[in-house]
Amino acid sequence: MAYSPHDFVESNSIGGDKNAAFTVSDEEKASPSATEPVYDGDQYLGQAPTEEELNTLRKVAGPVSGSGYWLCTVEFAERASYYGCTWVFQNFIQYPLPPGGNGAGASAPGSEKPAGALGQGLQVSSALTLLFKFLAYCIPVFGGWLADTRLGRYKTICIGVVICGVSHIIMVVGAIPSILQAGHGMAPFIVSLLILAFGAGIFKPNISPTVMEQVTFKHPYIKTLKSGERVVVDPETTIQRLTLTFYALINVGAFFGLATSYAAKRVGYWLAFLLPGIIYFLMPIILALVYKKTIKTPPQGNILGDTLRVIKLAIQQNGFRKFGSVAYFDSVKPSELARKGIASYKGKPISWNDGFVDDVRRTLVACQIFLFYPLYWLNNGGIGSITNSQAGSMTTKGAPNDLVSNFNPLTIIIASPILNYGLYPLLRKHRIEFGPIKRITVGFVLAALSCVVGALLQWRVYETSPCGYHATECDIGNGVSPLSVWAQIPMYVLQALSELFAVVSGYELSFSRSPKSMRALVVAIFLFMSAVSSAISQAVVPALADPHLIWPFVGTAVPGVLLAGVFYWMYRDLDKETFLREDSDSQREILSEKEKN
Repeated sequence: MAYSPHDFVESNSIGGDKNAAFTVSDEEKASPSATEPVYDGDQYLGQAPTEEELNTLRKVAGPVSGSGYWLCTVEFAERASYYGCTWVFQNFIQYPLPPGGNGAGASAPGSEKPAGALGQGLQVSSALTLLFKFLAYCIPVFGGWLADTRLGRYKTICIGVVICGVSHIIMVVGAIPSILQAGHGMAPFIVSLLILAFGAGIFKPNISPTVMEQVTFKHPYIKTLKSGERVVVDPETTIQRLTLTFYALINVGAFFGLATSYAAKRVGYWLAFLLPGIIYFLMPIILALVYKKTIKTPPQGNILGDTLRVIKLAIQQNGFRKFGSVAYFDSVKPSELARKGIASYKGKPISWNDGFVDDVRRTLVACQIFLFYPLYWLNNGGIGSITNSQAGSMTTKGAPNDLVSNFNPLTIIIASPILNYGLYPLLRKHRIEFGPIKRITVGFVLAALSCVVGALLQWRVYETSPCGYHATECDIGNGVSPLSVWAQIPMYVLQALSELFAVVSGYELSFSRSPKSMRALVVAIFLFMSAVSSAISQAVVPALADPHLIWPFVGTAVPGVLLAGVFYWMYRDLDKETFLREDSDSQREILSEKEKN
């Protein structure tokens, strides 16, 4: 039986208006059953779908508050500044000031030589860029913990913005031509590098959950379109669309590397670092404008402590056999413990309930999935600076050797709306399920294929270089292979497409499968996998030398394909689960109890 919103009168008491059909409690609003009304706060949205309607009606994205998209532009500005700088780091470190250049790092007009400044070589360049990447994706664990337990996400975001602003100022000063020519550019660059990594690590884990929390409805509901079609407005589909938009704007920002590559090549590094700084200082303006309209999650205490207690008790009860399964964690639910006569843990009353244990299990499954990502990141971009170094050994015809890497964000910018408004709606229309696990698997395979392309290109560079299999530091003739640098485009296109499937789905999982009180920390764990990848890369940097530069590509591509198959086989059933759930009552009970104490 269907009801209109006028059939319901909200009341906090047993009695009510005698003209009301019946009353709707807060609990009923929070967890509507089939055909019951769905609310967003006090706003009526529609009827909850039946099981049949969920399986037969098309799913569409629902409304997102305007602050959600404004926060996406904050991420755009931050990533524009971040990638605008980091895109030129490798050349800045690896190559010396070009002969005949202007002394600011720019190449001489018509020269095939890349821009450069510090002249530290490939291994130092790889080591420093990997150190930066490691810190930028390791520090988020601290940033996520700080936000979830102490400061709240919005305040932590603002702190990260201030720290990164300082780093941009130091970076520009350190790239002044007189400092570079005097050989004093290394110290300020390293200082700015470390500060930028710390600030980005504080900012990064908090922005994506803050964006996604601007989707305020948590349950699907029925809507009739103007065409007469009845559809299911689905929160998971809404999160997916918003995440793709978020990631597309990240890469609009990353495309700013095109401007900085040309600035370094034609003018110098002072301009290449100044332009990202100018974009960066849009962020505090936007954050101030949307402050009042943004839905902000306050710090919620040490829920992490309760999570660790649940995991520890589960291990004590069951060992490690079938770790992470539903039955494994059912054994530590208070209802089950009470049946065994257990009412306390280490002399204190158990502070969680059954719903919280379910949340812990879901979070752990997501974190297990993230363990597959270090190899993915090795495939998505190669090890160290080898792709950039490969481009430096190819014919550029005056273009910056790091220019072609901008086809990665360009592909994402073009492909994101195609997926958002073309492929995914088409699949939903034909009832073809393409869940996160399938998308991640496709992403893993595409990343491995990009390394296959990289290996083939490196082989051709060796075969056609004037120096043969010692092409990286070649000084014979013009010093480069006749193979055009534009041959790298397919490699970057495959990497970009892989990110739209694997990375975007990773962000979705880190949000939808984690408790509200731990979302920043779980996002940080997802980002930390990139730091693990950088640590692995750091270990093999000494081996990045001619004539062996084909093998780093092959050594990641082959296990990448194999691991994609293993991953899908292990987690294929998760696509059948509902990923986005409203926070369990357990967390609210735990928090309210702690607030009393």
